[in-house]
Order: sequence, then C-alpha cells, then structure tokens
Amino acid sequence: MFEKLLGKAASLLSKPATDQLNFYAEVVQAIRKRAGEGELPEKPVSLTDSIAAASLAIERVLGLRPFDVQLLGAVTMTEGKIAEMQTGEGKTLTAVMSACYFAANGHAVHVLTANDYLARRDAEWMGPVYRELGFTVGFIQQGMTPDERRAAYDCDIVYATPNEVGFDLLRDGLALKAEDLVHRDFDVALIDEADSILIDEARIPLVIAGGEAPPKDLVESLARIAKALQRHADYQVDEHGRNVLLTDLGTEKVERALGVPNLYDDPALFTAVSDALHAQVLLRRDVDYIVRGDEIQIVDEFKGRIAELRRWPAGLQTALEAKEALPLRTQGRILGSITLQSLVRLYPKLCGMTGTALTQAEELWKVYGLEVVSIPTHRPMIRVDQPDHIYRGGFERDAALLDEIAAQHAAGRPVLVGTASVADSERISRRLQVAAIPHRVLNARNDAEEAAIVAQAGQRGAVTISTNMAGRGTDIQLGDGVAALGGLYVIGTARHEARRIDHQLRGRAGRQGDPGESRFFLSLEDDLMVRFGLAEALRTAANPVEALEHIQRVIEGENLEVRKTLLKYDQLIENQRRMVQSMRLDVLLGERECPDAHTALLRMDDLWSQYIATIAEMKSGIHWVSFGGKNPLDTFLHDAANLFEEMLPSMEEAIRDPASCAMPDGYQRGATWTYVTTDQPLGDMNLRLARGIMNKVRAMIELR
Repeated sequence: MFEKLLGKAASLLSKPATDQLNFYAEVVQAIRKRAGEGELPEKPVSLTDSIAAASLAIERVLGLRPFDVQLLGAVTMTEGKIAEMQTGEGKTLTAVMSACYFAANGHAVHVLTANDYLARRDAEWMGPVYRELGFTVGFIQQGMTPDERRAAYDCDIVYATPNEVGFDLLRDGLALKAEDLVHRDFDVALIDEADSILIDEARIPLVIAGGEAPPKDLVESLARIAKALQRHADYQVDEHGRNVLLTDLGTEKVERALGVPNLYDDPALFTAVSDALHAQVLLRRDVDYIVRGDEIQIVDEFKGRIAELRRWPAGLQTALEAKEALPLRTQGRILGSITLQSLVRLYPKLCGMTGTALTQAEELWKVYGLEVVSIPTHRPMIRVDQPDHIYRGGFERDAALLDEIAAQHAAGRPVLVGTASVADSERISRRLQVAAIPHRVLNARNDAEEAAIVAQAGQRGAVTISTNMAGRGTDIQLGDGVAALGGLYVIGTARHEARRIDHQLRGRAGRQGDPGESRFFLSLEDDLMVRFGLAEALRTAANPVEALEHIQRVIEGENLEVRKTLLKYDQLIENQRRMVQSMRLDVLLGERECPDAHTALLRMDDLWSQYIATIAEMKSGIHWVSFGGKNPLDTFLHDAANLFEEMLPSMEEAIRDPASCAMPDGYQRGATWTYVTTDQPLGDMNLRLARGIMNKVRAMIELR
C-alpha cells in the first residue's frame, strides 16, 4: 500500500497540480453532497488518491512537500492506529492528510488537540489546504457562543480540545429546546498527543454543575482549625500515599474546637474536616497548584501547564480556597459528568499520533483497541542520551547541576533544564541568579509566554529552566553555530513515574537529525524515591540506573491495572448515562410522545443528578467492603445496577405524566457551569498502590 501511495504521488507530481486539484475538489464535493443527503458514496475516494492529492495541496498552498515518513504516518492513522512520530517530524501536516481521507468519504472529523492555542493555530494554519480541496474547517475555543460552536461542528473538519467537546456534550445533555443542541453525531476522532489524552487525562471527569455556594463560616473555621494542628501529635502523614489521618489527640482537639461530642457521628462533618486537613497538609502551593489573583489554579503534573478549568472534588477545592483565604467559589450540584476516556470511546473511529506511545502500547491496545506503530524518522537520530547521575541528597544534586550548566553556558551551548514543579524551577533559577548566569524560566506562572520562550531555547548560550510544559506543540530550532557545539543539551532533574514523560523531555533535543544530548541529575530525596520508598533499595542496587528504569516499568504496570479496574467501575455508569440520554433525546426531539416536554426534561435531569450523587457517595466508601470479605467491584456493580433499575420507573413516569411529578412552583435550574475535576473514586487507592509497588520493587531488587 505504501509503495503504491508513493508511486501515485510521483505520478501526480509529474502533471499540472492545478488540473489534479480541481479534479479532486469536484470528486470531494460530490461525495460530500451525497453524504449530506444521507446516502453512502457510490465509489469512495481511494486512500492513495486522497493522501497523494492532499500532499499536493500542502505543497501548493504552504510550499512544503511532505516527507515519505509523513505519508506513512498518515496511512497508519487511516487504518485506525496510533502513529508514534518523534518530535519535529511534522505531525501537524501528517494529520491533515489523514483528516482529508476521512472527510473525503463523508465522515465528520474531530482533530482533538492539547489546548485551545493549538486548536486555533492548526485550524488557521492548515485551513487553506483543506479549503483548496473543497472541505470546510472550524475550531472550538473557550468563550464561543452556542451559534459559533454549532457552526464549527457543522464543518467537515473541526479542531478542538477534548474538554471543549466534552463540555458541549454535557450542555447538550441538559438542553431544553432542540435548537440549543450544538453537536452532530460523533464519527471520527484524530487525537494529537494521543498518550496525554488517552492515558494521562483519561480518568479526568468533565463536570457540568449548578447550585449554591458552600457554607462559608464552617469552611473558614475548619481551615483555621487544620492550620493549628501539629504533625505527629495531632495527625500522621503517610509520605508514600499522600494520606493524612487524625490521631486520637487531634480528633479530640477538633471536637473541642467545633463543640461536637463525636466527630465520627456526622459523616458530612468528618469529610469536611478531612478535606480541610488534606488541603492544609498535603496540597503544596507552587507544586500542586498556584494562586493567581483570587483563584486557585491546578498545575498539571504531566505537562507543567495550568490545568484549565480544573478543580479538585468540591469539598477539597473549597477547603483549599479557605486555606489560601480566597473567595469561596460555588461548586454546586453535579448535573452531569463524563470522563475523557468515556468521551473518546463515543467515536466509532479512533486514531492518533504522538511522540511517545510505545511504552504504553499494551494499555492503548487493551483499553482502546489501538495499535501503536513506530514511524521512522526522516533523518537518523543522533542525539546522545547519557547515563543518569544520582546523588545522595538534593543539595549535592543541585550543586553538580549548577556546575554542569555553568560549564555548558561558558562554551555557548544552549541548555534546557526540565523540572518537576514550579517550586523546583524557581529554586534552580535563584541559584543561577546568584551565579550570574542569564536564563529564562518557563512554568505555570508565565505559560502565556511558552511559545516565545521555547522558540529561543536553541539559541547560542541560552539557558532555559522549565517544567514539563516545554515539550509539546512548539519545536526548538538550533541557532547559528550551535550544531558544532553539540546541539541542545537537555537536563532532567527528576524521573517521572512514566518513562515516556522522561522520553518527552529528552526528545526536545535531536529533532530532524540535529545533534543533541540529554542527561538526568537525580537525588535519592526526589519525590519518586520518597513516595515509593525507593531510596534505600537504590542505594544497595548494583546498577542504580538500570534498577530505576525497572522500577518505572513496574509502576507503569501497576498503574495500568489500576486504570483497568477503574474503567470497570466507569463502564456501567457510562452505559446508564447513554441510556438516559437516549430517552431524553427522544423527548427533546419529539420522537416520543410527552404532554409537557419541558417539565419532563427537568424532572429527568433532577433524577439523574440525584442518582450520580448517590453513586459518587457509594464509590467513595466502596473499598471498605473488602474488610467484610466482599469484592468491592462486584458489590459496586450489583448495587449500582439495582439503584438504576429503581430509578427507571420514575424516569418513565416523568415522560408519561409530567404533571404527576412537576417541579416546585417557580423552579428554575439556574445558571450552569462546566469544569474539570480530579478523580478519587476509590478512596485510598494511591496508598495501596504505593505500598504494593514499594514491596514488589524491594523484593525484585533483592533478588537481583
């Protein structure tokens, strides 16, 4: 197939491009017309014709001729697979050719990108190519009106973040008039940075909510109480699982402060106290979040960027705002929710591309049925990945790191230093300032400057200190004379749980055959070492670097098992959500007889909201049933199924006889809003995971 495609492209290149493109545009328009009339194309555009013509359009419009490896990547995605293409190999152009093939055959294509900036940039940059072939292209951004969103989704190809697509789905799920709907049926999703969306963010729930603000006095009182408690005496912290528990003395202090005889008699109050303590002790400013203006903004641990519109679960978010003495924002009652994993599974056809997927190939296949294909680079990769340097403590590591940066800077070689957090990036920056080494810092505080800072990171003498954010969407090009100095030197200051996150950092150097080098400077006090209790194990390991990579593979395997288990919890609820939404859509579109659709829809929404609130409560404590010898998953599935069956008659009654279950006089749902939350469905899962990994790794290292 690939050889046939290259032959077709060569044949087309020998003919006048205008004739070829005009002919192809006519074919595409005819197919689109038939598809719009609800008929299948009589003769689909072949894969070879489609991609070859799209490559011609790219060359004609942009002056760029796609490489053979880009054609191979495009073919891979049309087969419903993930193309692993290294940084700088031209994934943006590759996506265009695949999208054109799907659109030419009557499919609606969503190109899902990492953020709003890339969605708009790529749609505007590639738009002339699509229009040259007769396609329409749109993009979705935060703040767009429903009419603007509807117009974008009506295009053949639309660029958007998964969050925006999901939020629109949730809003459609609460529509009270058919004309308020913005989505068409889901069809094809082409996912950029597929590992990030399908793995890192897969478990993140998108939420639509409405309701009242939390009780301010209680929350602020609990924040003061939590702040006054003393570690060891009043509470204990488990460093591995990031878990905090009151001691008996601490419980007595809280009870006296609140004037209650027994804190554990009131589950809601106990939960609020636990949230206040968690916010005070475990959530770290400038690591887990930053404060910008009067708002808490979560830092994405994988990207280092601000996680837009994301909040912690309602009580914890409010407790954190109280801790920082910020205005308490309305969390509200959840009216609907869907995880990104469930969202992408709504697409009948999935494909994607990324620079790092092979280490997660097993998970992508088992969860999504997506095969990963490694695409060769256009030019040989000559970057040198040096062995890690491991130091006893953070002070020794930072001293060695500073010496290395100073030496490279003196030689004129650009250096990119990757850090695990905002706090780490600013700590290293302060040491560089003392050493009078000029540098730029890129972290969640100045993420708006990302493109400008990254664009200069390859220039002679540049020193850039960055969190994980400096990795995706913008290439680092070498300045004059830098190649002769060895290219960009990338330094990592901490290993991540997932090897591919480390690979992403290394991948900033050595693009398109450029020279480059990478090395990690590690400390036995790093978060990964402490969290999983690995410092002592590595001290006794014959080959610490090899042992550390082995540990990462173990953690990846354990995390896969956790995500597979959590998917089993989600699948039932997602199937139920689809069933309810199907019933609701029938009422909304008048396909099911209903005396008062408006009232019926409000009642159905109210019932569903009550149901998912009960399910959330059930999930939060389900792990306790294991102490009674029961299987938590089996118990949850059984109880949730029974609860849903009990709710269905009320749903049917709402449709059949809305007057019998009318909402209170003057009832209004009021304003709704969307946000992203973190996911803690099973309580102390992280604690149990950390302990299990720690024990397994120690045993394996001892055997070696």
